[in-house]
Amino acid sequence: MNTSDLLIIGAGPGGYETAVKAAARGLSVTLIERDEAGGTCLNRGCIPTKTLCRSAEVMLTARKAAEFGVCINAPEVDFSVVAARKDTVVAELRSGVETLLTGVNVVRGEARFISPSEVEAAGELYTAARIIVATGSAPSRLPVVGAEYALTSDEFLSLDTLPESVIIIGGGVIGLEFASIMDAFGVAVTVIEFCKEILPPFDSEVAKRLRMALKKRGISIITDARVTSIEKDGKVTYENKGKEKQAQAECVLMAVGRRPVIPAGLVEAGAMLDRGFLKVDDCMKLQWSAEAAPASAELYAIGDVNGRCMLAHAATAQGDIVLGEKRDLGTVPSAVFTMPECAMVGLTEEQCKERGLNVRIGKSTFRANGKALAMGETDGLVKTITDVDTGLLLGCHICGPHAADLVAEAALAISCKLPTTSIADTIHSHPTLSETLPSAIESM
Repeated sequence: MNTSDLLIIGAGPGGYETAVKAAARGLSVTLIERDEAGGTCLNRGCIPTKTLCRSAEVMLTARKAAEFGVCINAPEVDFSVVAARKDTVVAELRSGVETLLTGVNVVRGEARFISPSEVEAAGELYTAARIIVATGSAPSRLPVVGAEYALTSDEFLSLDTLPESVIIIGGGVIGLEFASIMDAFGVAVTVIEFCKEILPPFDSEVAKRLRMALKKRGISIITDARVTSIEKDGKVTYENKGKEKQAQAECVLMAVGRRPVIPAGLVEAGAMLDRGFLKVDDCMKLQWSAEAAPASAELYAIGDVNGRCMLAHAATAQGDIVLGEKRDLGTVPSAVFTMPECAMVGLTEEQCKERGLNVRIGKSTFRANGKALAMGETDGLVKTITDVDTGLLLGCHICGPHAADLVAEAALAISCKLPTTSIADTIHSHPTLSETLPSAIESM
């Protein structure tokens, strides 16, 4: 039996960063990974898609170069170079992760629970005083006829040639990022979303603004539509407003969320589930059925596998909590790397209304911002939500250039419970996009 202070299953952002921090504190750490270091985020998610986003941004900029007095012949996409660059960036970052793990005992193999406190991998048994399950998630598929004919995001990222057209089922973060990328590369894009608006978790006003911006670029977006079947030739049948309709493309991408990847034997050993995810308490400790909890080890689940917040930075923060650090899991910013970007943190206006909160809404547009105007990126909005009774910032929602970067200031204010006056009274550099946040607050 191999024993260590900490055993972690899964080398994604939650798993490997927790392993590195624990090892730096002098703990003996074993990290089991069946695939590549970095998990979905680095290998099949955040990093490769953002690399594609950058190529797409360059393409869009090249197309409108003449507006800035720069003469470029009609730009073309060499997707083989785009794909190669994506793979190079991923490989470089993966190498960096592996270097960070030098002080960790990394085991390559599939983890399987023999008992609540014993794990088998690569023909060996492992245990530890604390065991963390950080096995992440995998793409989901709709239970419809012909679902096997659609590609998942994993498979879509492996394409080495561009399709002429694509139907994307799902208007959430993953679907819209791919829609924005493919459109920039000249692919005809149709998005079919089940809900009445795209980006269901986001503030509806910001989601609507993004939808209009994407439609303006030529992306067809169909909302309030339920897909019923997919055919091998790329024909998708769906119901919309009581009618059966069809759309067809060379390629179909299914981007309808993700499902947890739970190690074999864990549920059988007594670990409880919540909506199909591993059930944990606020300390990320696994919940067990009666009499099943192990006496010789403490088990935790972090990241996508517990379903609390399926974002890479949330997984890392949850790992910090297991190590005894304090993290505000109630204030986790999220971003969509479309063009324009969207980002949010805190409560939406709809959530505030549901809770009966007395709030003031502030808004500023990028069109009124000097830096945005100089950049030629004027399509966008910053929306702030302030509690009238306390003066605290409750939410911030952005659609516009560098939204993912701008939301960090609002996240800090919400997490530290700073009044909105602390943002409005702070001098921001001019001309910068950061001026849009105090402008929104001052507009209330």
